[in-house]
Amino acid sequence: MKKIAFALIALVFFISCNKKDKVEEAIEEVPVVLEVERFDKIFYETPVQDLSKIKKEYPYLFPAGNEDSVWTNKMKNPLLRELHAEVQKQFGDFQSERTELEELFRHIKYYFPQTKLPKVITLISEVDTDSKVIYADSLLLISLDVYLGKDHRFYEGFPEYQRTSFEKSQLLPDVVSDFALRKIPPPRDRTLLSQMIYFGKELYLKDVLIPQVSDADKIGYTPEQITWSQENEGYVWRYFIDENLLYDSDPKLPGRFINPAPFSKFYLEIDNESPGKIGMWIGWQIVRSYMKNNDVSLQQLLQADAKEIFDNSKYKPKK
Repeated sequence: MKKIAFALIALVFFISCNKKDKVEEAIEEVPVVLEVERFDKIFYETPVQDLSKIKKEYPYLFPAGNEDSVWTNKMKNPLLRELHAEVQKQFGDFQSERTELEELFRHIKYYFPQTKLPKVITLISEVDTDSKVIYADSLLLISLDVYLGKDHRFYEGFPEYQRTSFEKSQLLPDVVSDFALRKIPPPRDRTLLSQMIYFGKELYLKDVLIPQVSDADKIGYTPEQITWSQENEGYVWRYFIDENLLYDSDPKLPGRFINPAPFSKFYLEIDNESPGKIGMWIGWQIVRSYMKNNDVSLQQLLQADAKEIFDNSKYKPKK
């Protein structure tokens, strides 16, 4: 009987891998060529007297109400020019990033065929961490100056947990996060479970669209934080159950377990060891379990209700 069971498991694994391989082969055939415009280079390498030419070509990047002196002062600002130089050192001709973005959009076009390919515009946003990536239907704006590496001197003063998101490896996950805003309906209620499942869907979307990216980069953890989450998954889940938190709508819960933070807040000794966003990570595992145990499409998942996903997930945390 053990031999039969082992053979069945091996067969299921083989069929699953073969199915994945065929999907990836089909994705590779999707034609994608992205138009990339390096506005960051254009702006800081154009003579000040030619500002009007840039404004004419990129009117959507120059909000009304600002005098030309605002822009010429930026073009001449020594600190911003140094920032531009640092971006050039990090990204060069942007060719490897273009290749990665085209691979991402092959996946997007495969799963969401109606998606229009955007024009990619790279910027320097003066380290505006709230606008790292802006994905509108026809444009994908990427602020390169927020991806210089967590230890870069320009990020001194930012807390450690936030600097982790300033790595170049966060660029693709950030694009998917912004894309997800247009594909995943907001939570239907304010319960912790609904928020966990919402972000679990976003992270599963990263599993599908950027499968080559590590789990750590998908969620913005360090490898050590991923290890902690895996080793303590059962403990965290038991805490949520024992404290009756899943269907609790306490407005403090997102700050404790969902939002970016230096650690999650159990109000116990383990707090300082835990990573922030642990509820998001648990939601990810629930969604993964749901997709493993149910024959549903990606689109059906994204529209499904949080309770439906949880009830049918057969989620069992690792002990």
